[in-house]
Amino acid sequence: MPRPMKRRRVCSLPERDRFGPLGVNWDERNHVTMTVDEYEAIRLIDLEGFTQEECAKQMNVARTTVQGIYAEARKKLAEALVNGRILLIEGGEYRLCDGLGNGCGRGCRRRRRGRGRQD
Repeated sequence: MPRPMKRRRVCSLPERDRFGPLGVNWDERNHVTMTVDEYEAIRLIDLEGFTQEECAKQMNVARTTVQGIYAEARKKLAEALVNGRILLIEGGEYRLCDGLGNGCGRGCRRRRRGRGRQD
């Protein structure tokens, strides 16, 4: 029996959950779905400049898990960009942090917003 999946810590949900080419209608065949934890890995590594090790600590998972999440997220981004598909961000095994600093580090968006800083 496989181990149950550990929920990944995510500091905030995306403000927008649908991206894509202008003038394209959404349908079941013309989209790629990225999970919220994949979005968080892209945000932490590519936007915030975290290493995979730092990202793993922030998300409360192993570095090898982050490596897999990140690789899958990049593949989905490439699919959406290269093939002109709509990117949806939804679902996944995650839990939102409380924003109080319990395990959250410098990349926590909830903690930043709580201090009145703008993103």
